[in-house]
Amino acid sequence: MTIAPPDPASVSGSAGRDLSAPAPAPAGWPHIARELADDLATDAVEREQAAKPPHDEVARLRESGLLTLLVPAAHSGGGADWRTAYAVVRTVSAADGAIGRLLGNHYFLSSTARFFGGPQRAARIERASAAGQWCWGGGIASQEPPLMLTPTAHGYLLDGHQRYDTGVGVADRLVVRAAVPGTGEPVAVLVDPAHPGVLGAGAGDTFGQRLAAGGGVGFDGVPVAADDVLGSLSADDGALSPFAGLSAPAARLVSAHFCLGVAEGLLGEVREHGRVVRAPWQPFSAQPWPGGPAQDPYALTAYGELAVAARAASALADQAVDALIQGLDRGEALDDEECAEIAVLASAAEAAASRAAQEITSRALEAIGAAAALTRHGLDRFWRDTRTHTLREPVAHRMREIGDYFLNGAHPPFTLPA
Repeated sequence: MTIAPPDPASVSGSAGRDLSAPAPAPAGWPHIARELADDLATDAVEREQAAKPPHDEVARLRESGLLTLLVPAAHSGGGADWRTAYAVVRTVSAADGAIGRLLGNHYFLSSTARFFGGPQRAARIERASAAGQWCWGGGIASQEPPLMLTPTAHGYLLDGHQRYDTGVGVADRLVVRAAVPGTGEPVAVLVDPAHPGVLGAGAGDTFGQRLAAGGGVGFDGVPVAADDVLGSLSADDGALSPFAGLSAPAARLVSAHFCLGVAEGLLGEVREHGRVVRAPWQPFSAQPWPGGPAQDPYALTAYGELAVAARAASALADQAVDALIQGLDRGEALDDEECAEIAVLASAAEAAASRAAQEITSRALEAIGAAAALTRHGLDRFWRDTRTHTLREPVAHRMREIGDYFLNGAHPPFTLPA
């Protein structure tokens, strides 16, 4: 694992590809993501401070081909797997956490039909998504109150309001959580935000992830075709197949790689400062350390501790991704016990990445000292992006589930992260 993000070398022109050309081979996606990250890094501070809706950034994602990365090649997509998608999210998050979060949310939501809707429905939606290069937004976490579906002669009408969804300000399609009348069963619903009944997404009032195009969104009599009700999100025992249950660890590993990417991005920034700038704990009256700031023993210890935190969380995330890929490969042959093991491992990876990111984005700034507070450096965005995310997903819940599985063999409940 490389602690530092790509060096922010100047990139001229677009980071895109010819959309009429064949999709890149798997080895090509990391290169495309790195090019895009370099492009985003050149003006990340200015864009974050301006906090404009990320229409230009989504255009860069679309032009790069990364929006269709997870769509099977048979459906005109990139044909990559989740391992590649996580690596891309991590690379982009190191340069721009909000856009990395936006992209990770897109990858998960664009896969909901495959998890919940079955192969035929997924194939239809994936072909349309690839053809239109849709950017997906919304949210189906249990923390959100469900919207209401009212049956009609031709499908359903969708009504209600969700408080905060990622990407709703720029999305071509939304996936939201709604309740079936009578039973109250939660289901995932696909919505076209261009419908006039989708009430303009309000700007998210958060101090971090300001370019994730998040905010509240309302629905007033929005028509939903029966085929756009993707499937159940019920946490009741037996309601979901073990394969559908893998949606939760898939989403948690998006969260983990976002956290790791942001942490590694800040480590790369402060490493450059640490090589040339006197450490804040060394008085100016003292003699400089022999060999310069890079030989300050206190700084070396601090960077060593942060590097260990990042590497440990990264190793656990890699282990969880391996398990998830194996589970996805088993498909409908997966059983409940295997799904539970994967879910617990993904929860552990998310918890470790969350704790590492919080520690790194706080302590790394201390290694720079007062200069880290200067607005022109924009280093606070790493901490703000991380803390905004981790406040929505408290580590305590994951720890309780992991402990219950370890001690009692209890399968974790089906919950999707915010």
